[in-house]
This record gives sequence, C-alpha cells and structure tokens, in this order.
Amino acid sequence: MKNDDRAKLDGWLAAAEQRYAADLRVPEITRALRALSSAYVERRERGDRHHVHGALDTAGKRAAFALYYAPLHFIAVTHAVSALGAAQPEPGVVIDLGCGTGAAGAAWAVAAKSAPAVHGIDRHPWAVAEARWTLSRFGLNGQVKQGDVDRFRGFRKGDCVVAAYTLNELPDAARERVEQRMRDIAAGGGHMLVIEPLARAVVPWWSGAAARVLAAGGRADEWKLTIDAPPIVGLLGKAAGLNYHELRFQTLYV
Repeated sequence: MKNDDRAKLDGWLAAAEQRYAADLRVPEITRALRALSSAYVERRERGDRHHVHGALDTAGKRAAFALYYAPLHFIAVTHAVSALGAAQPEPGVVIDLGCGTGAAGAAWAVAAKSAPAVHGIDRHPWAVAEARWTLSRFGLNGQVKQGDVDRFRGFRKGDCVVAAYTLNELPDAARERVEQRMRDIAAGGGHMLVIEPLARAVVPWWSGAAARVLAAGGRADEWKLTIDAPPIVGLLGKAAGLNYHELRFQTLYV
C-alpha cells in the first residue's frame, strides 16, 4: 500500500478507534472479536451462507467489525484495485454493494486518486450509518442507502461496482442476477470487482462465477498477502489469537 493511502487508512482508523473507545474498553472489543471470529469459522465449516453482518447484534461486535475486519477489507480492495489496474481510467462513480462500513468503496475511490462518488447499499442500519461516516472521513461524495443488494437498480454505463465479501450471503438466484448486472456494467465500459475469502465451503458457486467472468474477458485470481497491519488491528488480532499478518482472498474482475 502506498504511503499516502496508508496515511488515509490510519487516519480513518484513529478516528474510529476514538469513537468506539469512548464507550468500550479494548478487552470488551477483543471478546466480541473472538465471538465474531468463532461464528465465522463455524459458518465456514458448515458451509453456511449467513453473512458476518448478521452477527452484529451488540455494540462490541460492531466495534470489532469496524476496527478489525473493515480495515482488512480496505487493504484487500486497495491491493486488488492496484494490482489489477482497476484505478485507470479513473472512475466517476464507485458502487459498493453490501457496503458494510464502506471500506471497499472508499478503498477503490482512494486508490483511484480522482475522488469518485461512492454509492453504497446495505440492509443493516448500523452499516448504513457507518458507511456514511466513512465517506465523510475520507472526504468522498456519494450516498448510502438501506436496502437489499438484489433490488438495487442504480447502475449506469461506465460505473465501477464492487461486491466485497457480499455475494456469499445471497441465495443463488439473487446472486446470479447481481452477477449479471455487474457483468453488464463491465460490458458497458465500467469495471466489476468481486472479493470473497479463500473458503470453498462458503463460496461453492465460485467456479461457475469465475467461468462466466473469464468468458466475458475478465480475470479470476487468488491472493495471499503478508501485510503490515495497522496498530489497532494488530492489538485486537493478537489479543484474540487471530492471524492478522496474512490476507487470503480471491477476486473476479472485468
């Protein structure tokens, strides 16, 4: 990650840490992070498609997601956008599907340097509010709405659209509709980027989606990165016994 991008990430996280530390202590957030991580591992082993956002039922878990998983998602998207050449030509609009805290859309916009508008959608009310705050912290224009990803109709020719750790929670028919809309955007001169974990049980549909993307002239890649984690990520990850030094994910890109 470039120095200026890392500085923006660190500034966002410092502000987020200050917000959450006002009401929660680090041990409380660490316990919540362990609970989130355990739920994710159990989901992966069962092949359950219930997304981690569905577990954000306490203030501690929301803080853990914002301070641990969100920055890792930001780093993953930043790396993918840079490595895939997705920052050029500079996008005018980035659409973030299942935006969570807004990390993915913000990461693409920051990597692009042109400060494109970011439009996010998520069904979780906390995520919507958090994503709006994220866009504000990064000085990005755009809007975030509460709703189902499958019902989003705001795509326009030339847009860039990202679905980061999102499509795995959709039923097959809905996911395939969203995939098709994303490919249509790419075919119209835009870009599409899908990111999911390297966990075949969670994304049994991946090979089929990859075949469709490859047929459309796109790419399917796997990534294993050793990273210099931000301090709060390292603090929480170490306390929770997680491997915060390595990111493992896969992408589809057109």
